[in-house]
Amino acid sequence: MSAANPTRTVLRRVTVLVTLAAVWTLLWGDYSPGTALVGLMVATVIVTVLPLPKVPIQGRVHVVSLLRLITRVAWFLLVSSVQVSWLAIRPGSLPLSAVLRVQLAVKSDLVLVFASNILSMMPGSLVLEIDQTRRVLFCHVINAGSARAMETFRHQVTEVERLLLAAFERDADWRPERIEGNP
Repeated sequence: MSAANPTRTVLRRVTVLVTLAAVWTLLWGDYSPGTALVGLMVATVIVTVLPLPKVPIQGRVHVVSLLRLITRVAWFLLVSSVQVSWLAIRPGSLPLSAVLRVQLAVKSDLVLVFASNILSMMPGSLVLEIDQTRRVLFCHVINAGSARAMETFRHQVTEVERLLLAAFERDADWRPERIEGNP
């Protein structure tokens, strides 16, 4: 983490602690101050004893763009769920599936992981392999038997990528962060 910006470092640590405490509270299902306090204590022990590797954060989060991304992905999830449900119950032969190569223009590994997770969550698609250096995903896609179906999938990927770039990787905010030990 950057020693030049201690506020950012503290903010990251507090965010991790609060997130872990929230997960603890959700797992217990008891939304009391005591559960939250114990969650913070457990989170502190976890962060101290089992520290995660440092992940470089290179851009800024744009909240409005992030909300657009969440809304659009939720819509894609709904539509694709209905489509896969129809494919499962419709009469006729099984749909053709394919493995498609998807080239992304994302810069950071973190956003590449976001993209692959979003695509894997969508019913009817699954990321099989990630080529980290070339920014390529290999996705298994159900119902790839028509040009229209494949174009729909490519359109979804393109839109998710565009929204991810707008939310996390705008060129004006891009400042690669150096991690100690990395060139």
